[in-house]
Amino acid sequence: MNLDNVKNLGWRVTMAGVGINLALGVIYAWSVVKKAIPASWEWSDFQKNLPYSIACLVFALTMIPAGRAQDRLGPRWVALAGGVAVGVGMILASLTSNVTMFVLGFGVLTGAGIGMGYAAATPAAVKWFGPHRTGLIAGLVVAGFGLASVYIAPLVKYMVGAFSVTDASGAVDTGPGVQMVLMILGVAFLVVVGGLSQLLAVPPAGWKPEGAPVATGKKPVVYESTDRTWQQMLGTPQFYLLWLMYAFAAGAGLMIIANLAPIIKLQAGAEAGNYGFLFVALLAIGNAGGRVCAGVVSDKIGRRATMLVFFLFQAGLMFVLPMVNSIAVFAIISMLLGANYGANLTLFPSVTKDYFGLKNFGVNYGWVFTAWGVGGLVLAQLSGLIYDSTRAAHKASLIADGMAETAATAQAVGNYNMAYTLAGVFLVVAALLLSLLRHPAKASEPAGLAAAAPSA
Repeated sequence: MNLDNVKNLGWRVTMAGVGINLALGVIYAWSVVKKAIPASWEWSDFQKNLPYSIACLVFALTMIPAGRAQDRLGPRWVALAGGVAVGVGMILASLTSNVTMFVLGFGVLTGAGIGMGYAAATPAAVKWFGPHRTGLIAGLVVAGFGLASVYIAPLVKYMVGAFSVTDASGAVDTGPGVQMVLMILGVAFLVVVGGLSQLLAVPPAGWKPEGAPVATGKKPVVYESTDRTWQQMLGTPQFYLLWLMYAFAAGAGLMIIANLAPIIKLQAGAEAGNYGFLFVALLAIGNAGGRVCAGVVSDKIGRRATMLVFFLFQAGLMFVLPMVNSIAVFAIISMLLGANYGANLTLFPSVTKDYFGLKNFGVNYGWVFTAWGVGGLVLAQLSGLIYDSTRAAHKASLIADGMAETAATAQAVGNYNMAYTLAGVFLVVAALLLSLLRHPAKASEPAGLAAAAPSA
């Protein structure tokens, strides 16, 4: 095949990836759905987080086989399968109010579909561009995922209200609204992701992009590694350091995403809670912006330096969250939390490519991405347990003060303060782990040369 005649489809594939992720990012609007789950379903806070947490975990675990399939079969059919799974899972969840069936539909099927679509979009795009644009292209593609809540959160809020049922006494049942939202979005995302998947493609073997910068006497920020298989990658200490840092950093952000709408109501008041979906949208704007910004900055100053800035900044935000009760401050912090979380979704795929090569990037990043799922599962569920336990303690204190149990049950509230603190500590640990991270030696070099290479 004459590689000189190959048309560069990089920007078409990049925009298709952005579009796919704009649908798959429905997971980031979960807190709006969670807030609308009616009391009549009798779900605890822990149970309300389960569909989201399981979806995060299944999403991450699916990235491994989906990345391998993408590397071997190409992105088109992997993304199509993902669109089908997302749609079917949401439709199944829309037919029930049972937490187990909800977890099976939204958590397992939709989570797996998101993993397939996500695994196909980013590798397909970055393969059309040189290493000098890895951060930028990865940031643009995953920005669609982060930006999804900008339209999904208010859309969910509107549709829940439109399809909720009011009985003769004036009580509003939001259950039908939640179910109809999932049905409509499930059908829509099946069609959209399925269609856009057919625009994905990868360049033929041996093809090289034009426009890479000419080498100069300056040390490059990014040190290109030889291609490593996932088995070779798992034999390096760099993988385990990256995995731990990703779990800590992403888990902190996913914990906030799971609970943001209820957090606003809890800390800023019931009236502010009515506009929780707007704060979710603000977080999404920050999320998308952080992904693009981190990509561009890390291409200039290196991945490790950029990670350090974002880890410590996010830790600081976590430590001040218990003291925040102002709507205006929450608006600012929502965007900053989104930006710091979103940066991870650009930095970790970029450093995976830098350290372990492009050939097996799909499956390699799938293994690294399992940290995202584990971090999201652990911290989101931990936050639910902390809220339930602090609420139980508040209820007990109200009863001890003489309040009737029924009234105490209605008035008792919990908090997430300990969850914020733990997340902040994990982020500081992630920053400390960066001091141990070095680019792995090339297979043909003595191990000692890796430390002398320019670090990413």
